[in-house]
Amino acid sequence: MSSRTTGRAIGALFLLAFLAYGIGTALAGSASVPVGALLMLANSAIVAGIGVLAFPVLRPHSELTAHAYLVGRAVEAALLAVGVVFLLLPEPVPAGNHYSYQVAMMAVGSVGVLFCRVLLRARLVPRAIAVWGVVGYAVFLLGAVLEVLGYGVGVALSVPGGLFEIALGVLLIAKGFAARSEVDREPAMAR
Repeated sequence: MSSRTTGRAIGALFLLAFLAYGIGTALAGSASVPVGALLMLANSAIVAGIGVLAFPVLRPHSELTAHAYLVGRAVEAALLAVGVVFLLLPEPVPAGNHYSYQVAMMAVGSVGVLFCRVLLRARLVPRAIAVWGVVGYAVFLLGAVLEVLGYGVGVALSVPGGLFEIALGVLLIAKGFAARSEVDREPAMAR
């Protein structure tokens, strides 16, 4: 699969994950807990898929980042699934879901910074998008840490990273990752 095709698939998964978890959370908070939980579990599979698909794209540029991103997305998927289990217990434990989610967001925030650093250095996406991702994921990570420490700022600090994921998803669906030959054709000054 070409990096463009892989990029398009990853873009679709970013948007699908956003929808699955968002709708799933809304349903789980209402009368449709089983349907919401199912969508939240589907999100776990989707985010793991993002890590798997990104691995061969990242690996030529940074072996360490490729492995870290794969593991980070797997950790995120597992922790989000554990959070769903807390909601499905006979006596639901919303705090368990909350903390599983926040630790999962710490994982994705950490590896997201590395992911975007590779996107920036390898010029796989426009520079502004990659920089937005580095900053967005760093702020996202900070918000998750503060949330676990008891400061209720996680939602506000997740906005830049969340909007980045939507923008990246749309960009990747439209264009995929830049081909190496496009990067080589850029003038030296632009690099």
